[in-house]
Amino acid sequence: MAESRAAAAAAQAPPDDVDDTVALLASAGYVASRGLAAAAFLALRLNRPLFLEGEAGVGKTELAKVLASALRRDLIRLQCYEGLDLASAAYEWDYPRQLLHIRAAERQAPNTQSLEQDLYRERYLIERPLLRALRPRANGAPVLLIDELDRADPPFEAFLLELLEDFQLSIPELGTVRAPMPPIVVLTSNRTRDVHDALKRRCLYHWVDYPDTTMEQQIVANRAPQVSEALRGQIVAFIHGLREQALLKAPGVAETLDWANALTQLGASSLTDELVDDTLGTLLKYQDDMARIRGPQAARLLAQVQGER
Repeated sequence: MAESRAAAAAAQAPPDDVDDTVALLASAGYVASRGLAAAAFLALRLNRPLFLEGEAGVGKTELAKVLASALRRDLIRLQCYEGLDLASAAYEWDYPRQLLHIRAAERQAPNTQSLEQDLYRERYLIERPLLRALRPRANGAPVLLIDELDRADPPFEAFLLELLEDFQLSIPELGTVRAPMPPIVVLTSNRTRDVHDALKRRCLYHWVDYPDTTMEQQIVANRAPQVSEALRGQIVAFIHGLREQALLKAPGVAETLDWANALTQLGASSLTDELVDDTLGTLLKYQDDMARIRGPQAARLLAQVQGER
């Protein structure tokens, strides 16, 4: 009991307004635009799921992690993929244990109806992320991250509607499991396909765009403080130039941080043509993009960056 009270006391209270949300996220090292902070604040205040779309690597998943850390809540993550089903996402029955129970009961000539009821009790239920997120916790409702929903098959979205609407799941053999406190739900999508309107209507929506130069420099300063101010400016300016090119996959903020850390490991104090060519693999993930940028095009971008400073 004392441990439960201590855990509850350790939970961080939700922010009071948008400015407080910006500060809360910043305290965990996340630089958020005011629009994103407003969306997060309203999702917390209204107990509504937050649906984030945007290019890969712009900080959608990180927001859920930071909310869990800043609010001192448990993070429950469901990573979506093609073929994801209810058994992997919500629950399944422990068939081997049920079979053992049947074999043991057969020796005692059990009542069939009683045996069937015994088979579908919670002790035989294997909880997956969606169901675990509905369970009460001493430190407050958890953060449920449903990551890269667009990777799952469209029919899977129908499984989520009841949870997103009423924060409950119906289990035919047991009944309805309701959350005593609604979890903080964050869904993300890289928009490789459209998500159905029925799901979006149950959520608050925000498009997470690439940050502007000032914000991205602040992100690098927070996450890679070992990078000098001069090099940080060159890194961000070069990447913003890359994003203007016709690439199969433009580098996101995650790649910006990877590059900053890679350059630090190489002891770089300033960008050079050779250094850029040697480290393009931390920024670009397709050979066609690398072939397009490496060499003369990278040199032109770097000359432009150095000429602006």
